[in-house]
Amino acid sequence: MMWSHNPETTQRGALVRRSVRAVLVPVTTAIALGTAPALASAAPSPGHRGTDWDAIAACESSGNWRANTGNGHYGGLQFKPSSWAAAGGLKYAPRADLATRAEQIAVAERLAEIQGMSAWACA
Repeated sequence: MMWSHNPETTQRGALVRRSVRAVLVPVTTAIALGTAPALASAAPSPGHRGTDWDAIAACESSGNWRANTGNGHYGGLQFKPSSWAAAGGLKYAPRADLATRAEQIAVAERLAEIQGMSAWACA
């Protein structure tokens, strides 16, 4: 089979090669430098961003972001202390009920990345 020289195909091929190179070079560099996990954690988590955390809190704690009912779960999203700590919540407060709504959501997004939405019965 004989290939013909088509300028449009050649330009498209060059564009594809440049695009692939633009993605592969930083990724390969990150892997070589050992910073690939940082890249992965910086990327948005599909399916967890955009979650209606207020609806989950309404179900879990009647929307009370300061909930501390003595059941061993705290905050609007009813974190267990071990889950709060594992998902980085201690950088905000010792327990979820002592953190702001925004801080609880940030920790919830991290927890969802770690263990999925099954952490919440109401999700």
